[in-house]
Amino acid sequence: MLRRSAATGREPMTGRERMAGGERQLGGGDGVAEGTSVPRVALVTGASRLLGGFLVTRLAQNPDIERVIAVDSLIPSKDMLRRMGRAEFVRADIRNPLVGKVVRQAEVDTVVHTAMLTRVPRGSSRAAMKDANVIGAMQLFAVCQKSPSVRRVVLKSTSAVYGSTSKDPAKFTEEMSARRRPAGAYARDSIEVEGYARGLARRRPDLALSILRLAPIVGPRLNGTIGRYVTTPVVPTVAGRDARFQLLHEHDALGALERAALTGPAGTFNIAGDGVVMLSQAIRRLGRIAMPIPSALFHGAGRSAMGPIMRSYTQEQPEYFQFGCGLDTTRMRTELGFEPSWTTAEALADLARAARAAPLPTDGLVDRVERVLLDVVAPRGWAKGDA
Repeated sequence: MLRRSAATGREPMTGRERMAGGERQLGGGDGVAEGTSVPRVALVTGASRLLGGFLVTRLAQNPDIERVIAVDSLIPSKDMLRRMGRAEFVRADIRNPLVGKVVRQAEVDTVVHTAMLTRVPRGSSRAAMKDANVIGAMQLFAVCQKSPSVRRVVLKSTSAVYGSTSKDPAKFTEEMSARRRPAGAYARDSIEVEGYARGLARRRPDLALSILRLAPIVGPRLNGTIGRYVTTPVVPTVAGRDARFQLLHEHDALGALERAALTGPAGTFNIAGDGVVMLSQAIRRLGRIAMPIPSALFHGAGRSAMGPIMRSYTQEQPEYFQFGCGLDTTRMRTELGFEPSWTTAEALADLARAARAAPLPTDGLVDRVERVLLDVVAPRGWAKGDA
């Protein structure tokens, strides 16, 4: 779906053409070009989540792949299991020795690791999150190292590893690192997991390791951090700042993972749509209202007055909302051979189309938000009628 079709020879459609044509299925694809090798047995972790589950669906639809094994500690929904078709689901934590047994017995040659927690699960702890992300990845990579059948490993990472500061370059290349150590748990875990993955590649030089650093994903189905933020009726922003967003449509995120799993070369790749959109532009295009507030309140106590959505964000996310992040995607095109079908602006437009059913802010809502912020900002001892 996201590359030139071997059967039709057509160029991939742009995001605008997809919206006009109503093509919404994440699970369908065009396959790969003729003459390229594909996995014989593929294993995908994180199969109960949207991206991992639909990747399993696409791989299972490829007749050149003999077996597709989906692994997760949670059982996918009935609809997702139906979409997976002939894929085999194994309920197991990646820290469980059962995963190693499955890899060895099935002679898995391609492993795609998408099972990363982006935030502390409800009722759990930061230590449990790190154990699941970092220790789980270490044990999965140890299995890959000891299994001679494994020839390709694909790691779904994130552009959050670059952080977000006022000193960032216009575009990060894959060789660059964060100007300041990221504060968020997910970004730190991703940096560690990437390090262990590169260690695997050094110990197994015959193995192709592809690390995909995905930009923030938006779309009708995958309403992530950015989508929830810019579709709130009143969007809190940092006064005097206008972050630049470079986004990735959910279709392109899935297509990049599929490309890496089927024919991806070794290397690290930034994955993002073309162009950037400023936060102020995004808010206007979605018909929302911007509410500038001082930076100290945006990052500190004021977040508690901004509703449950802002309170739910982890530490690195408000930094992204303040500064944003730009990515150089040259290597994505020249080495990975992947061309996104959606630009950042088109991905945002698709999000706006899906969000039209959401209620727009009313005068009463704006007044209530203003009163709450005045209560936070006003010095103690002020009377309500003081100005």
